[in-house]
Amino acid sequence: MNNHKMEEGSGESAVSAGGFSKISKTTKILILVLVVTIIALGTAMYFMSKRLDELKTNPQKVGQEELESTLEMVGKIMVLPVNEQPTLATVTDLAPLKDQPFFANAKIGDKVLLYTASRKAILYDPVANKIVEVAPINLN
Repeated sequence: MNNHKMEEGSGESAVSAGGFSKISKTTKILILVLVVTIIALGTAMYFMSKRLDELKTNPQKVGQEELESTLEMVGKIMVLPVNEQPTLATVTDLAPLKDQPFFANAKIGDKVLLYTASRKAILYDPVANKIVEVAPINLN
């Protein structure tokens, strides 16, 4: 009878010592995925915060970077006017543009490069990496 109680006691201590090994493989994988997701979200939030701070302190720099990036992509597709710095605009609302033929195929997020000296407007879709429309502009 005394031996029986010792066996029960030793069995209980083995369970509590190996508690982590009793967790199912699926649960371990879920915990790992959760930890990796939390780390990834934290990293993304850190870099977004840095970018937002940069935008607040120097919006011209961010705008210049966006212009340079757009010019690089469009310049690979078509020949751009030289010796002229274009104005860059982003399509954010299609409603006021619906009656203008130039914007007939525009989507939110498309970029417009305006070359005033060359009198040229270029509508560019950065997602599809395609020129949507090119038209002369009338400044009168």
